[in-house]
Amino acid sequence: MPQQPIKPPFAEETARLKVQAAEDAWNSRDPERVAMAYSEDSDWRNRAEFLRGRDEIRAFLRRKWSKELDYRLKKTLWGFRGNRIAVFFEYEWHDADQQWYRSYGTELWEFDDAGLMRRRIASINDAKIAESDRRLR
Repeated sequence: MPQQPIKPPFAEETARLKVQAAEDAWNSRDPERVAMAYSEDSDWRNRAEFLRGRDEIRAFLRRKWSKELDYRLKKTLWGFRGNRIAVFFEYEWHDADQQWYRSYGTELWEFDDAGLMRRRIASINDAKIAESDRRLR
């Protein structure tokens, strides 16, 4: 039996479940799976890039994971209210030259009544790290 979508308004338990579901999807590195969590007309700000809709999200994720190799993500619930969730995240990845990075920041999420994310605002910073300094494996 298919799992019911997690819809707003969020309580602490459902907000945590929504964050874990997002973490699991992103760690799959499957643009199709990730894009299905967003509304058809979802608005994104990711660093200095602005995206609209699932097609742009899919294309963005394909580009991202073609450069950010062996990507591994951890998301943590920061706060929630009504149809909004705030998270802190960090992820680690390396480039084609085997230089490792830890990227970290915050995301603000807003959901429609069906539980699809209609708005995502992400602020992200990158730090070079040694492979031996990795925390996410």
